[in-house]
Amino acid sequence: MREKDLFANFARMRREMDEMLGGTWGRATYISRRASGFSPSVDVYYANDPERAVIKCELAGIDLSTVGIEVSGRQVTVIGHRPVQETEGRVFQQVEIPTGPFRCIVELQVDVDAERAEATYEDGLLTVDLPLRAEEERVRQVPVQRG
Repeated sequence: MREKDLFANFARMRREMDEMLGGTWGRATYISRRASGFSPSVDVYYANDPERAVIKCELAGIDLSTVGIEVSGRQVTVIGHRPVQETEGRVFQQVEIPTGPFRCIVELQVDVDAERAEATYEDGLLTVDLPLRAEEERVRQVPVQRG
């Protein structure tokens, strides 16, 4: 008697779940991605000397004039648009390069100094360096007034 292979259809089910969930199956939950357009690949890490958070975002083929970066508290938002490629006179066999608008929100685990943030773009890779905010003493003396 043959044993049933319980995992025989697992790869197919995972592909279907990826399509249904917009390709987010197995991705980190601290990165929020918009359902329409496309979602660039993003790496987030923390480095020393100097202490900073670093976000690397794959943006090949995107005009930098369409890219914007916003820092609000521990949240960094990268927005932009990859134009639709020219299709006139072409018959495509395969189309995998995503186009359209994107909005990628990264939730950091530390407080950063937005005023000192810097961004560079080289070889299709956007790098955002966010220096960590210095821990400030949170003790406040409260004066006592006479009633």
